[in-house]
Amino acid sequence: MVLSIFTTQINVIQLMKNQFLYIAIFTFVVFLSSGLKCTENHKKPAEVLFYLTKPDKTVLFAKQETGISVATDKSLPTITVNTDTTFQEMDGFGFTLTGGSAFHINNMSATKRLELLTELFSFDEKNIGISYLRISLGASDLDAEVFSYNDLPDGETDINMERFSLDSDRKFLIPILKEILDINPEIKIMASPWSPPTWMKIINSSKGGSLKPEFYDAYAKYFVKYVQEMQKEGITIDAITVQNEPLHPGNNPSLLMLAKEQATFIKTSLGPAFKDAGIKTKIIIYDHNADRPDYPISILNDPEAAKYINGSAFHLYGGVIENVSQVHKAHPDKNLYFTEQWIGSPGNFGGDLQWHVKNLIIGASRRWCKTVLEWNLAADPQQKPHTPGGCDRCLGALTIDGDLITRNPAYYIVAHASKFVRPGSVHIDSNIPDGLPNVAFKTPDGKIVVIVLNDSDSEKTFNIKIGNEAISTSLSQGSVGTYVW
Repeated sequence: MVLSIFTTQINVIQLMKNQFLYIAIFTFVVFLSSGLKCTENHKKPAEVLFYLTKPDKTVLFAKQETGISVATDKSLPTITVNTDTTFQEMDGFGFTLTGGSAFHINNMSATKRLELLTELFSFDEKNIGISYLRISLGASDLDAEVFSYNDLPDGETDINMERFSLDSDRKFLIPILKEILDINPEIKIMASPWSPPTWMKIINSSKGGSLKPEFYDAYAKYFVKYVQEMQKEGITIDAITVQNEPLHPGNNPSLLMLAKEQATFIKTSLGPAFKDAGIKTKIIIYDHNADRPDYPISILNDPEAAKYINGSAFHLYGGVIENVSQVHKAHPDKNLYFTEQWIGSPGNFGGDLQWHVKNLIIGASRRWCKTVLEWNLAADPQQKPHTPGGCDRCLGALTIDGDLITRNPAYYIVAHASKFVRPGSVHIDSNIPDGLPNVAFKTPDGKIVVIVLNDSDSEKTFNIKIGNEAISTSLSQGSVGTYVW
């Protein structure tokens, strides 16, 4: 009798187990069929900073206190960052400090000027930390007038640079650079010429024409003298480009310099002159649009020129950013730089934000560029000054009217990278889910920075995963987010 009761209890228990199993299976089937999503447990980092800009300007590079949660929904698009796969080391993000930009900043009151320069160039937490500047070697088209450092009366020459002078830059540019260096002594500076002195050209004009071969050596001395004289002012020139936009002789000032001419100038004159003078400044070629990767490739194919060259620089007024990778593929031992892109006045904030972040901050960085620089730090409300025939629609990152400052699209575009991706940061691998172009970096202090654009036509909720840590977040259409672990 006891055995019978015991057996009955076992059967009841087994039946209950089976019932529980059937219920569990039934619940799971209902769970799936109801459209609920599978979950996956991840560890959330202790703190993730999230900075956001929206295309309607309701949020402008502002730190968000909400918008991040532990990622549990693995059916969402996921940006997976792989810290073990690394690419180029970054030199920095920034702008071209044109002569006109320096003029406007110099004319601010001392107090407001210091506040602005601190906001732009300090690495303190509340500032955006610009870490790389491009300046013009001589006048650019955003100076009030055309000049070189060795302008002479018609018919005169000065092949030994005895009358070389930086006086034109001592009015505004050099004083502003010194103030910037007081704030950020480590900032790197690239210099680009728009034209040599006119007496060196086949036509005695600042606009167009080519460099006379008989003045190749004199022009090389001009570069050497420039680097040396700037060093005397306490300004180290990290790099020079041989010529701004060498295939665009229609600007004022400008110079036509074909690839074969640039190669010859470098290997016979500029490279040896730098070597003999002990100049460590990098020599960078091309400095023009991505539609002609054959230009720098052809120069780098010449071993006698290539041995003096650090890398190639690009703009994106023509071609597509993907073309830049062709140069890396052909010459992976040489560096790449993105050095200029304008925004036309009056600007289209949402469109400019989306295009520039996608193609430059993300696109150029993902294609081996060590710098990403926007054109023109500052102008006035009329986009002045500019040379006769120079750009009259180049919208500065800042519009400066006395002490009044308006921050324009390029300011926020660069800030999304410059504030956190410090020099020495390394581009690391990340996948690109549909509609979510992104780029990831590891900083010198071990932080991970992920910059994401919602390039789709609707709001996107997605995950970002790094190792066993993952977050879930959302971006509205056209918005940009910077996430910092």
